Amino acid sequence: KMSVKQNIFMARVADQAERYEDMVELLRQVIVTKEDDLSSEERNLLSVGFKNLISSARSAWRTVGAIEQNDKYKEYSQDCANYKVKIGQELEQKCKTVIDIIKKHSLPKATEDDSKTFYLKMIGDYYRYIAENAVGASLDEATAGALDYYEQATKAGESLKPYNSTKLGLALNYSVFYYEVKKDIPKACSLAGDALEIAKQNIDDMDNEDARDALSIVELLKENLSLWQEEDEQD
Repeated sequence: KMSVKQNIFMARVADQAERYEDMVELLRQVIVTKEDDLSSEERNLLSVGFKNLISSARSAWRTVGAIEQNDKYKEYSQDCANYKVKIGQELEQKCKTVIDIIKKHSLPKATEDDSKTFYLKMIGDYYRYIAENAVGASLDEATAGALDYYEQATKAGESLKPYNSTKLGLALNYSVFYYEVKKDIPKACSLAGDALEIAKQNIDDMDNEDARDALSIVELLKENLSLWQEEDEQD
């Protein structure tokens, strides 16, 4: 049996080798073995592993969807639709694996508000990824799950500084959820706009490390907000 240090090193190796299922399994062993919560660096590694685990399925689903919509391939649109269902089921299974690991092993060990917010946001994210590609009962369940955990994350993050990167990342992803899944542009704009406004008022208090993480998220919030406002005006 490998030590926590060995598992973390091998998880980094698996990441370099693009063996993401191995990476997630190695990190799962770290989470289960450690009595305390993960460090900030370990949490970020976990985030990368989980994201990479599902990114190829998300990208495949979008690619097949684009071909399905292309009039040139109209005669194959049903075949593409069936294939999309298969990819969607794989994606849902992987997302549920991630949700399960965090709910069972990570969240119960989280004591700091930053860490709790990070995990609750992550559960919301993976329900959102399911919701983006689901239909029917699966869609309803995933939408409700995302909403619930984003709300819980918002409450858990109330004590965090406005420019904390976890808090800003939550505002970014929660607003994307309202835009992509709920199709509620005004609500998406208000979430993104409020986060930007409060962060701007507190920007002078940031140190260099805070600033580096926060500013990249602020840029994404700005981009989304301007696109969504434009779309809202056109509607």
